Amino acid sequence: MIVTTTPAIEGRPVADYLGIVSGEAIMGANFFRDFLAGIRDIIGGRAGAWEEVMQTARETALAEMQGHAEKLGADAVIGVQLTFNALGSTDSMLMVTASGTAVRLG
Repeated sequence: MIVTTTPAIEGRPVADYLGIVSGEAIMGANFFRDFLAGIRDIIGGRAGAWEEVMQTARETALAEMQGHAEKLGADAVIGVQLTFNALGSTDSMLMVTASGTAVRLG
């Protein structure tokens, strides 16, 4: 399945628009990861643990969105947008949402 942020796929006209599809992933943080990320903020460098959480959440949201598109009979999702939000009273959770338009290509 083609998944793209562009509104069209060059050389592949859209035959049918099947609707908006989305996928979400909410990942909780833990104290140890937050502590290590705080140390990284102080001494500099990348917070690898958080980067891994973001990557996992993004991949999960995209896979869920793609699964919904497949159930509709789509062979592509166009116009994909990703949003990242911190949740919880201490922003200790990460929510990633992927959404786009499921289409059948001609």
